[in-house]
Amino acid sequence: MVKEVTLENIGAFAQELASVFSHKIILLEGDLGAGKTTLVKAIFKVLGAADAVSSPTFGIVNEVHLPSETAYHLDLYRIEHPDELVQFGFEEYLYSGGFCLIEWPKIAMDFIPEPYHKISLESINTITRKITFT
Repeated sequence: MVKEVTLENIGAFAQELASVFSHKIILLEGDLGAGKTTLVKAIFKVLGAADAVSSPTFGIVNEVHLPSETAYHLDLYRIEHPDELVQFGFEEYLYSGGFCLIEWPKIAMDFIPEPYHKISLESINTITRKITFT
C-alpha cells in the first residue's frame, strides 16, 4: 500500500493501517521530521492506548498500555552499535508478544525476526507524506 497522507488525516490512515496488521513487529523508516513518531502516536491511539504516547528518543523505549496487552515504542536513533541493543534487552521486547513499533530499525535488523511490517515515510511538503506499507 502506498498513499499520500496529510497530517489532518493521519488518524484515519492509522485506522486503515491497524485494520490490516497481521504482524506485531512494525518497523518505521524515514528521515528526521518525516512523521514517524506522529504516525506511531496515531496507531497506538487507534489500538486503544490509555495514555498519551510520547517519543522515546532519550529513553529508547516506552511501554504503552493497550486494553489487552502492553506494547512498546522503540526509537533506535541514538544506538551507535548493535551491542547496545543487547544491553537494554531489545530482544525481550521483540519476543514479548506485544506490538513493537520500532523507529530507526536499520541497526537492529540482525535481531529482528520475520515476519514484520515496514512503514516508510517520505516528506512531500510540510504537511503531506508519502507512506509505503508492506
